[in-house]
Amino acid sequence: MKIFLSSEHHLHHPPFEILDGRSVAYFETPQRISIILTALATAGFPQPIAVAPATLADLQTVHTADYLEYLAHAFERWQAAGLSAPVLPSAWPLPGLRMRSDCPQAAAGRYTFDLSAPIMEGTFAAACSAAGAALAGAEALLQGERFAYALCRPPGHHAAANMAGGYCFLNNAALAADRLARSQTGGDATWALRAPTVAVLDIDYHHGNGTQSIFYARNDVLTVSLHADPSYEYPYYLGYADERGTGAGEGYNLNVPLPSGIDDRQYLVALDQALQAIADYGPHYLVVSAGFDTFHADPLGRFALTTAAYRSIGVAIAQLGLPTLFVQEGGYAIEALGTNVVTLLTGAITYVAG
Repeated sequence: MKIFLSSEHHLHHPPFEILDGRSVAYFETPQRISIILTALATAGFPQPIAVAPATLADLQTVHTADYLEYLAHAFERWQAAGLSAPVLPSAWPLPGLRMRSDCPQAAAGRYTFDLSAPIMEGTFAAACSAAGAALAGAEALLQGERFAYALCRPPGHHAAANMAGGYCFLNNAALAADRLARSQTGGDATWALRAPTVAVLDIDYHHGNGTQSIFYARNDVLTVSLHADPSYEYPYYLGYADERGTGAGEGYNLNVPLPSGIDDRQYLVALDQALQAIADYGPHYLVVSAGFDTFHADPLGRFALTTAAYRSIGVAIAQLGLPTLFVQEGGYAIEALGTNVVTLLTGAITYVAG
């Protein structure tokens, strides 16, 4: 298994976030990557490969040009206005409001949907580095690798085409899935002409609202997500079972919202449902948004999965028989994070080896 590292991830290190009305220490820290790297090395995985960051041309395949311009310059404009770091919105242009203002405070509300995606001086560079790791992982599959793992930070599945949120700025998994889909038609940009060749499976505790929105009207990428029911959990406004896609994409989005407290057995039953949907779709490639905040001790989750569950998840994914890219998303139970990542990846590769 080739492992690709977002080597500039440490440039993104916000001092705090606003969670449920409280200012708290940022959960999505550089320490997460250090812990995973140590666990991978101890388990005998190959040395991670540091790759070049994604370019603007890479990013524009799924993100809008105006949003990318905002991300690239948000911090310097914030500072130039005499505002204190980090960049965080204090107002949002909800329906009925006008979006005429281009001042830094207005832009923050236009392009950020919550208070858990603060922008620092190095945030855009770190996000480009993470996107580069995911794209390198996609290229590895195209070159014949059975598995690849993109150790991305910041994560990406909450980032929409033109919006940051939930620790996410660029959608790493969506960029990888789009690259794989384009590969089947020589890079043709018209999704409606592409064969249905890619599935995205999101197993993070939180719904991948950004990934869903990017592919919602497309029929070349199937998106499947198992997550906490948004009726009680972030991101609240997307992730319901009746969201099935729109237009040509109708039927190409599957959400499996799950109740609080779900255990290993119950989760694996739901996973079987999701994997059957993917098998029925018949993709050539699979991208897994691999979040580990489903773990019972995670401070941001309310599921009850044990470490053993991740091995079963890895085995079940491998049983699809697809070239698979695992893209790192959430997971904030620091003490167990490395072990959980290794357990998932080991489950996949040992199933194939055995």
